[in-house]
Amino acid sequence: MVPVMADAKTRKACPICGKLTDERVKPFCSKRCADVDLHRWLSGSYAIPVLEDEEEDERRDDSGDAPN
Repeated sequence: MVPVMADAKTRKACPICGKLTDERVKPFCSKRCADVDLHRWLSGSYAIPVLEDEEEDERRDDSGDAPN
């Protein structure tokens, strides 16, 4: 029984609901939480806001090149 207790202490919390993670769907606790996370990625919820650099925009407009 001691190894089970040690295992429970080393497992981290699910980033979606906070329950202990399951090795099969790590870092989540369940397939449901993994699917919730995937939906957030696909819907753009995890998008990082970016501030446009005005000088870069002006240089891009002046050169006539399309951004890569």
